[in-house]
Amino acid sequence: MKVDMLERASVGGDASAGVADRGVRLDPRAEAPPPQTPLSGIRAAEELGLSRSEFARAVQLGLVRPAPRAASGTVRFTRDELDRVKAEEGFPQALRTRIETVAGTDAGARVLEVGPSRFTRLARCGHLTPVGYRINRYRAVVWLYLAAELREFAAREPGMLAGAAPPPDRELMAAGADLRPRRWRGRHVGLLLRGTADPWERAAVLASVLPEEEVRAAVPDPAERIVLAALAPPPPYGHPQVPAAAAVAGRLLRAEPPEEVHWYRASLDFALTGARDQSNSTGERGPT
Repeated sequence: MKVDMLERASVGGDASAGVADRGVRLDPRAEAPPPQTPLSGIRAAEELGLSRSEFARAVQLGLVRPAPRAASGTVRFTRDELDRVKAEEGFPQALRTRIETVAGTDAGARVLEVGPSRFTRLARCGHLTPVGYRINRYRAVVWLYLAAELREFAAREPGMLAGAAPPPDRELMAAGADLRPRRWRGRHVGLLLRGTADPWERAAVLASVLPEEEVRAAVPDPAERIVLAALAPPPPYGHPQVPAAAAVAGRLLRAEPPEEVHWYRASLDFALTGARDQSNSTGERGPT
């Protein structure tokens, strides 16, 4: 990938002439501002006064923007970006409010001030979209929700917090539907796509949620599949490392319903068209 280079600022001729008249030799390099050294995620989190999980959520949601990725793949953050975040109104409490999450049914129900069964129905029927997950010691998925979004839903849809379930919800519940994984994947993919404009990286994001056989059908060229695998996004923050729990979480990362698979496959085909056009114009396979 091409890396943007920082240009040093030049020193104006009038100013240097004035200093020279006073008998002082001007070194232009001394006048140029020192280049910024991007900070690691740990250091950036400390600068903003956030925990690692809070910082990861802020980055995921695009509230803190990373610098262009280095050739090594390391994610860094500029001080200008951190200064921008600090200058926003209400910092840091306003930022913490936007990234606050609640875990599981009971905590979410308390925010909505409803019973756990109603919260479960609202979530399973797709009215509430998880922002993340964790796997508990029983290898069960615990969904995470943005507290601010739950409050907004309560204010926007008070009728959903009381009374009988609408017919579509009753049909979904009778069929045993659970839209939480699909809704989470849609959100996860959307956030990843929003973070890059490169067509090969976008194709890699879409390929990462498809079953392997679908990727092979869409990308018959093994060399292209290698490129997509190299550019595939890492698992989200909090993805478990323990093999048994990772196996449970891994299933959340792949599209399952046929209509969902079809949607991502069509999106991948479209993204690959743009990526291949780019390669044809530059003579390079992969991002530029």
